[in-house]
Amino acid sequence: MEKDKLIGIDLGGTTVKFAIMTKEGDIQQKWSITTNIMDEGSHIVPDIIQSINHHLDLYQLPKERVIGIGMGTPGTVDQEMGTVKGAFNLNWREPQNVRAEIEAGVGLPVAIDNDANSAALGEQWRGAGNNEPDVAFITLGTGVGGGLIHEGKLIHGVSGAAGEVGHMVVEPDGYLCTCGNHGCLEQYASATGVVHLAHDFADAYAGNSKLKQLLDNGDEVTSKIVFDLAKQDDFLANEVVNKVAYYLGLACANLANILNPSKIVIGGGVSAAGRFLLDRVDENFQKFAFKSTRDVTELRLAELGNDAGAYGAASLALQNQAAHA
Repeated sequence: MEKDKLIGIDLGGTTVKFAIMTKEGDIQQKWSITTNIMDEGSHIVPDIIQSINHHLDLYQLPKERVIGIGMGTPGTVDQEMGTVKGAFNLNWREPQNVRAEIEAGVGLPVAIDNDANSAALGEQWRGAGNNEPDVAFITLGTGVGGGLIHEGKLIHGVSGAAGEVGHMVVEPDGYLCTCGNHGCLEQYASATGVVHLAHDFADAYAGNSKLKQLLDNGDEVTSKIVFDLAKQDDFLANEVVNKVAYYLGLACANLANILNPSKIVIGGGVSAAGRFLLDRVDENFQKFAFKSTRDVTELRLAELGNDAGAYGAASLALQNQAAHA
């Protein structure tokens, strides 16, 4: 019986998303379950095992046809051991034997990686990366994450921390970051960073602005509101967006200068601002990038949305099979 199916799992703090796809990466079935983080997250892995077994029965898909399972997860993944630790939004404080437990419970080989890495691989394989071998990925959400792909494989580094682009320093001695350092990209280009910048800019601005009015009144302001007001020609909001684009352009240029990728893909919630943000990022990228990289690296918006993690996870399963062939 030909092995021709992949299972991708995108494990998040509120939901676990599953996809069954062909080895070419065409999704055939999708479903999700709620992530039960009670009792120190001890229900998560058993729930995943139960859900996969149930759906394989439901779809009458014999396990002999499945190449393997891939999973993207929050936290730090030990590639050697197949364990996950420090996934605080899952209540996983101690290392969890995720790979061994799922392999035992489902009877299929499992590959695991960090969720941002998994999304990066998804975009590289089936999204804006056009399956090109050298792609960098930045995701702008509550924080800033990323993944770096060289010759079709994720770069992990010595301790698995490669691709932590959110902790690239873009403003020496700048805002204090949750990592303990100052001036990290995450503090300027994440959803929370955009709002932090807006508050600082509003304090120093004396002119007319809807954004300043909202902030001065103590109304809730989100990064989406900042971008929406900038699109309506609010002067202060545009100043904030220009600053965000400056830091992102600088970070993209640094990535391009070091890695020389064909694409830098920008995804996550903040990237929903689309070309309005990307064009300004690209202007700064052109200014800071070294000519040899500037001419070959294209900045692109992510294309897969919420499916990126599942695609990337399935790609991990495919690579895992190739590595053990």
